[in-house]
Amino acid sequence: MTAPVAVSVENLSKRFRLYHERNQSLKASLVRGRRARFEELWALRDVTLDVHEGTTLGLIGKNGSGKSTLLKTMAKILRPDRGRISVQGRLSALLELGAGFHPELSGRENIFLNGSILGLGRKELKRKFDEIVSFAEVEPFLDTPVKDYSSGMYVRLGFSVAINVDPAVLLVDEVLAVGDERFQRKCKEKFADLQADGRTVVIVSHDLGAVRNLCDEAVLLEDGRLERAGPVGEVIDHYLGQVHRDRLDEGGLGARWGTGEGRIERIEVLDDRGAAAVLRTGDPAVFRLHYQTPEPLERPVFTMAVYSVEGIHVTEPSTRDAGLVPDKIEGRGHVDLRVDRLLLVPGTYDIGASLTDLTGAHSYDVRHRAFRFEVAPGTPAERHGVVSLGGRWEGEALE
Repeated sequence: MTAPVAVSVENLSKRFRLYHERNQSLKASLVRGRRARFEELWALRDVTLDVHEGTTLGLIGKNGSGKSTLLKTMAKILRPDRGRISVQGRLSALLELGAGFHPELSGRENIFLNGSILGLGRKELKRKFDEIVSFAEVEPFLDTPVKDYSSGMYVRLGFSVAINVDPAVLLVDEVLAVGDERFQRKCKEKFADLQADGRTVVIVSHDLGAVRNLCDEAVLLEDGRLERAGPVGEVIDHYLGQVHRDRLDEGGLGARWGTGEGRIERIEVLDDRGAAAVLRTGDPAVFRLHYQTPEPLERPVFTMAVYSVEGIHVTEPSTRDAGLVPDKIEGRGHVDLRVDRLLLVPGTYDIGASLTDLTGAHSYDVRHRAFRFEVAPGTPAERHGVVSLGGRWEGEALE
């Protein structure tokens, strides 16, 4: 049974004016004898989507695609030019933390001011006051004007107020990485508690790894239009495929350098049926590096690097680490890295390869992220993160 709709967006369009020059005064307007010139930019065009209760939705896309504009329109910071948005229940937005603070007021006073802006009554704020202060870690400075707070204290207090208003719908714009590492961990734990409690969350982020791990569904925006919507993995992979094609068109994939005394001619990925662009978690795989050397190379080292498409450096095995360094190679040939069980979780990955001397200081050929492949769900069935531990659950409760 489908959950009720928490956020409904219908045929939403938002327009901005980009001024080439402005009349800064009445005198300037009279002298020019005309209005200031501008052009219209449609940041959103006819966007329609429903976010169901208990869903965590990620908004992704390139810079300028309309993600933050859509989030601010949901938060009623911006008014749409066409269409409508309806939100069921109390809404809290983690957009510009502390935006409602008054610099001359103390932290204590700003908690009540900001909390009332977010829709909490004074009685409810008193009940939550200690929790807000404790989470923000600003007890010693509670009666100090916030203008004297450090930037870290300021955003901690803003985050704490916004996250503790008990929202039915939470809007988040790239702010889960506030404060130091310890406070970031607290923020993520609190965020996870809200998800586990069935709250509806909409996130804008360029961190596709975080979106893949945190969200159930995703929406891809392109030039203000809804390009694709659906399960988070499918939408992210579609987007990364677009980015991959763009990088190929621009010559951005497969950067290469080295002396040229030896070359990695080609990289292949094989499953048990031969060459494959898609592997499965838990299945055997072979990564094959084809090489060519015009002259003999003594004591060469082959290295292969695997990256997630978000840029995470997953692993970098080499023949030197394996204790398999040949005396020399000459002409054409290939070396294989055989993997009995591929423990990468489903997703998109890039492979790089290099051919160097024994020290690694002399690079004959380095091919950075030169080949892309996909990993489909298999066994283990883990879906989040980068790698599976390949472990096995046991216990009386599971028997």
